[in-house]
Amino acid sequence: MANKILIVDDAAFMRMMIKDILTKNGFDVLGEAENGAKAIDKYKELSPDLVIMDITMPEVDGIQAVKEIKKIDSSAKIVMCSAMGQQAMVIEAIQAGAKDFIVKPFQADRVLEAVKKVLG
Repeated sequence: MANKILIVDDAAFMRMMIKDILTKNGFDVLGEAENGAKAIDKYKELSPDLVIMDITMPEVDGIQAVKEIKKIDSSAKIVMCSAMGQQAMVIEAIQAGAKDFIVKPFQADRVLEAVKKVLG
């Protein structure tokens, strides 16, 4: 069975790029959200196997969303997306419970490597 993934990014084209990479490689993109608040709701609703989460978003940022999702499901698997130069935020996200991170602009093989590593 394909792993079910939730993609969270405030930029629609980023969600589309990630979705494209994942679906071409046999993963099932279960849903998308454009901010952390919607990500938390979608997580409760869909129970994905993995969340790919942008760090910088309006309303609720990725780090706060990771903390909330981990409260709901302590075994949640989350991969963070960050732009170059966000190392401090990436460290904070990992401390909050994220399992790995990928850096924009995305390299398809790096996205797949992170997803496969975290889903193990």
